[in-house]
Amino acid sequence: MKFVASKEAVLSALQQVSNIVGTRPSMPVLSNVLMEADLDSGMVSFTTTNLDMGIHCSLNAKISESGGVTLPTKKLFMIVKSLPGNDLTIEMLDNLRVKISSNGSTFILPGLDQTEFPKLSKIDEIGGITLGQEDFSHMLKNVSYAQSKDENRYILNGVYFSIEEDRINLVATDGRRLSLISKKFDEKIDFKSVIIPAKTVLELERMLGIGETLDIYSDGRQISFRVQVDGEGDSGLADIIRIVSKVVDGKYPNYKQVIPSTTEHRVRLDRERFLEMVQRVSIVADDKNCSIRFKIFNNSIEAHSFSQASGEANEAMAIAYEEVPVEAAFNPRFISDPLRALAKDEVYFEFKDELSPGVFKDTNGLVCVVMPLRLN
Repeated sequence: MKFVASKEAVLSALQQVSNIVGTRPSMPVLSNVLMEADLDSGMVSFTTTNLDMGIHCSLNAKISESGGVTLPTKKLFMIVKSLPGNDLTIEMLDNLRVKISSNGSTFILPGLDQTEFPKLSKIDEIGGITLGQEDFSHMLKNVSYAQSKDENRYILNGVYFSIEEDRINLVATDGRRLSLISKKFDEKIDFKSVIIPAKTVLELERMLGIGETLDIYSDGRQISFRVQVDGEGDSGLADIIRIVSKVVDGKYPNYKQVIPSTTEHRVRLDRERFLEMVQRVSIVADDKNCSIRFKIFNNSIEAHSFSQASGEANEAMAIAYEEVPVEAAFNPRFISDPLRALAKDEVYFEFKDELSPGVFKDTNGLVCVVMPLRLN
């Protein structure tokens, strides 16, 4: 194997695949990136896996000899980043040693045989879904913050990718809040509903934005995401970027029963102003029992927090509301997270009383349910 490639393109490829590489993997080869050069296509591919998820990407290079090897991912990234030139040469020597050189600087790394590297699972790429990357990125951003981090509730450690005839639903919940966003299609969709693991969601959020569309395939046990890359783009990558991941094994809870079927009151909020108010008032909220008390009355929404150690804060904001006064308490982070994720400033807050969930909605199909806290 021998090729010459752009330093920036190799760095971009390593950045794309290195995040899933663990510090203490079960097998030494899982610390490595599989690098394969193909003379016929003129492309070099980079692949990593942690056995639950794998990432594959490619770049264009001047290849003089085909071949493959695995090299330590983190060390390779540090070396490439430190090289002085714009281009670098990577060449396989004897005994799986690899020479990396640029502008008089030379490194030699020991590699492992490519046959030791686990192959990425293959999914039949038929009957998939094609989405705009911007749309899917927006959908993920609006629900991913609500995923559970409690490993004992592994079913909730991810985003539920649910299909209902002509509609895609993304759902996440940690038991104290729930976010749902929907997108309608013009035709019926034939696709298995799955739970996308939280780590895969994180990698997707990092990847989206390189191309324009995203192809999604699933067989019910695994899910594959493919991005077509413009070889002339700023990333330096070419062909496709592919993520293949296991899905969370289990049945997702019936999230629909958490969403209130009716609410008695609805107010329109200026998202940015309300978010800023919540963030200010939460500064003095008690760290242990973090809570903000809201009072909605007489064309105003008032936020109040109190802590024996830090003091108290009050702030009011004008709204259009002339119905019965209502008070309720919520965790300020559970209020702030959906407000930060939203793109539009027009947000609606629906509520009933102090014991019922509060519901945020926008005009793009977002529903965020937040459970109340006990009023003190």
